[in-house]
Amino acid sequence: MIKNEKQYEYSQECARKFEYSIKMLDQDEALKNKDPDGWQLSRDVKQSHLRALQAEIAEYERLINCDNSQPIKIKVESLNKLPDALIKARIAAKMSQEELADLLGIDQQRVQQYEDTDYQCASFVEILEVSTALGVEFETAVMHVDFAEIEAVKQSVVKWREKKMNMATKTS
Repeated sequence: MIKNEKQYEYSQECARKFEYSIKMLDQDEALKNKDPDGWQLSRDVKQSHLRALQAEIAEYERLINCDNSQPIKIKVESLNKLPDALIKARIAAKMSQEELADLLGIDQQRVQQYEDTDYQCASFVEILEVSTALGVEFETAVMHVDFAEIEAVKQSVVKWREKKMNMATKTS
């Protein structure tokens, strides 16, 4: 995800380089004839990276160019994606990290830390404060509780603890 103008410019530069690389690869008839599968794989990988970059660039441009007289909708696929949505909301509001920090009454470095770590360093209360400052409201929220996933996590924890205990026993 592109979070600022510097990353936006860098992403545009990378996209241009991928476009050029694909163009050069398309003109390399010797490689295409010598190793068609390798050539195609190389082209597909570069094309995939280019499409991903172009999608990120388009999303960033949508955010920076949105009409602030109308609310914007930002889809949140899961709770894990909430940090991205908060960053997108700040970008769409054309608000700098410094302006958000001022609204929150905290240092700009703290907001930068939030975004650099995708809000992993923020408490739930801090996330709520940021949401409020950005005017973020949920229209609908549906949670899907996957009991099979819960059971899988439990099993993983049990295995991890057993492994940890075995290692502790061996070193004693």
